Amino acid sequence: MMEHMKAPTKLVIASRESRLALWQSEHVRAQLQRAHPGCQVDILGMTTRGDQILDRSLSKVGGKGLFVKELEAALADGRADLAVHSAKDVPMELPEGFELAAIGEREDARDAFVCGQGNAQYATLADLPAGAVVGTSSLRREAQLRARYPALQVASLRGNVLTRLDKLDRGDYQAIILAAAGLKRLDLADRIRSYLEPADSLPAPGQGALAIEVRAGRADLAQWLAPLHHAESAACVRAERALSRALSGSCQLPLAAYAVVEETSSGRGLWLRALVASPDGHSVIRDELRAPQSGGDAPEQLGAELAARLKRAGADAIISALT
Repeated sequence: MMEHMKAPTKLVIASRESRLALWQSEHVRAQLQRAHPGCQVDILGMTTRGDQILDRSLSKVGGKGLFVKELEAALADGRADLAVHSAKDVPMELPEGFELAAIGEREDARDAFVCGQGNAQYATLADLPAGAVVGTSSLRREAQLRARYPALQVASLRGNVLTRLDKLDRGDYQAIILAAAGLKRLDLADRIRSYLEPADSLPAPGQGALAIEVRAGRADLAQWLAPLHHAESAACVRAERALSRALSGSCQLPLAAYAVVEETSSGRGLWLRALVASPDGHSVIRDELRAPQSGGDAPEQLGAELAARLKRAGADAIISALT
């Protein structure tokens, strides 16, 4: 058994400098200070390549890793002890020498429908007229939109949450789709006209959860971060990430995965839903699977098994066409 380690006196969090990323890091700082009174927790703000390249879609410039590389460099050279990420932005394969030490309790994982201020009469995607322009930054959302609402126009939308809302309000789009969690965390829930239920827009792996990354082998940090770890949320995120890893997990692949914990006769189990789609939405492969328990390596096994089923059902052909 690991000996109890002395409490930390100072910790440094590496964070992107967007308003949402800083909120997330402030949230983790407050949790750390509650868990370890007297510990000084500083935030090292950084601009990543993902924040700098705003004129092209993520899938075309290197994917989600663009949001974490600079933060990992700060961990590697000792400028920071931990990095706080939106779990959906963390690549499915971490570079050697890094690990996720904690997953925080998940916020609302759904997507949200947001209308421009001059389009308040539209309460849902179904209300939009044919030809209306809907903005999204995600191939996952785009493919599901194209499959369900082929009469709508889907346009690329980059930038932080506030930038995206500004583009909407100046009339570049009739509506946009954003993660509900980010809007709630920024006290912008009043901008949400309606929520897209998972059956209509299945979330991204890790959506709504915070992931804390550290250098591998930091047993001291693992213990200090233990009070911030939420076992149920972690089990769900682990299942989603395992499925994504097994299906390549790249930004070029429209992929969704969403797990929830369920009460079963034998204890707490997992229900995992997933889909793989062609970018145009013409081909959508969906499936779901349940595991009778959520402990041990059950999340990874569930993700791998459902990924294999999706491949057999046709996801392999979609992946091959994209690569």
